[in-house]
Amino acid sequence: MTDTDTRPGTAGGLAFAFGHCEALVKAGDPDRYFATLFAPAAFRPHLFALVAFSLTIARTREAASNPMAGEIRLQWWRDALQGEARGDVKANPVAAALDDAIVRRKLGRQPFVDLIDARVFDLYDDPMPRVNDLEGYCGETASALIRLGGLVLCDGAEPGGAAAAGHAGVAYGITGLLRSLPWHARGGQVYLPADILKTYGVTREDVVTGRGGPGLVRACADLRALARRHLAAYAAARGTIAPAARAAFLPVALVEPYLAAMERPGYDPLNTLIEIPRWRRLWRLWRASRGAA
Repeated sequence: MTDTDTRPGTAGGLAFAFGHCEALVKAGDPDRYFATLFAPAAFRPHLFALVAFSLTIARTREAASNPMAGEIRLQWWRDALQGEARGDVKANPVAAALDDAIVRRKLGRQPFVDLIDARVFDLYDDPMPRVNDLEGYCGETASALIRLGGLVLCDGAEPGGAAAAGHAGVAYGITGLLRSLPWHARGGQVYLPADILKTYGVTREDVVTGRGGPGLVRACADLRALARRHLAAYAAARGTIAPAARAAFLPVALVEPYLAAMERPGYDPLNTLIEIPRWRRLWRLWRASRGAA
């Protein structure tokens, strides 16, 4: 066997799997891709494997023809993680790369199963019930990914900063969902908590039909304020993070500029696409990597 052999289970097959994950992240999650480039090179393949897994699970709705088909896809991933899937799991390059990360970096499998369980919500059109549910969803997805990244960077040793990862992930997750609101609404998905929408007289139908209005603007402002509270709590807890794990938190440096962009005059939650020039994102990540942000 040589590194040119790309069959599952070979050295070449694993190299192919890591390359596949990196390309997947570069195309589908550029912010996390750029952030990972600031991590030590030896850890990047496994960090890309984590994000590629998260991205694959997040895309289940668009890959499946209906919720039941999506449930079946998610169950395959649960079975793969628990060693119960039929066939050669490692024929899937993301699964192969993830399994190597779990084994070599001594990661637990339950956080990955919890992430899958949280993503079941994505398959259906029900609105997020309450703010606490939204925070829990972000905690089991974005926060878990940060925590797992820290474990990778510390080679399985305790990276500290569990509370910091929790707050950082919620801030990052809420910000991402606000940015994605135009796409989610067109697809019939509503991640805005129903209790906040009700406070401002907004219904799910208002969101998915594009009516929005002043009530939706105010609801989104409340969620930005919530993201900033978690961002402040993360900043207060940063001292508990092991130095080796800090690169896992780099994407959080982009939260504040994204939130600020949503507060410019003329912002429409359902129609304004929030983007930041790549040079500015890289600058923010570079500053954060040097402890300046």
